[in-house]
Amino acid sequence: MEFAQSVYLVIVVGLIFLFFISLTVFIRRLLTNYSLRSNEAKDVEKKLDKLIEQNDIIISLLKEKK
Repeated sequence: MEFAQSVYLVIVVGLIFLFFISLTVFIRRLLTNYSLRSNEAKDVEKKLDKLIEQNDIIISLLKEKK
């Protein structure tokens, strides 16, 4: 009977340990993905700003020709 309780205890402790490891890995991946998305959003924002500036230059040149 004592052997069965020991095995049960080892299994329960192992499952709890695996849960916390899985939770830690999950949170790390979330943080990594968030930072990557944030960097990508900043890059897209810079490109859009550049396009807006170029568009303003083209519009001003077209107005000068008229």
